[in-house]
Amino acid sequence: MPPICVVVLLVILVNLPCGFYRAGVRRFTLPWIVAVHAPVPVIIGLRYATGLGWRLYTFPMMIGAYALGQFLGGRLRRTLRPKDSPRADRPPGR
Repeated sequence: MPPICVVVLLVILVNLPCGFYRAGVRRFTLPWIVAVHAPVPVIIGLRYATGLGWRLYTFPMMIGAYALGQFLGGRLRRTLRPKDSPRADRPPGR
């Protein structure tokens, strides 16, 4: 498997718990900002460890994997713990 595929899968896996946590806190607070940005140093380390570097073609895949991991983690939290989510008390569609 090419290194880019491995790194993309690892980026998604690293972001799942952060997205899970992020979905349970209020938006734009310090815990929310930390949950969004905490995986960045890990991902930078993965890029260097695999020799991927900073090639331009990798950025769309990395950004997509990052967003997908955050999204799936948040979706997982809302599925497993609907009452913990700060958005659970809002009517659907908002």
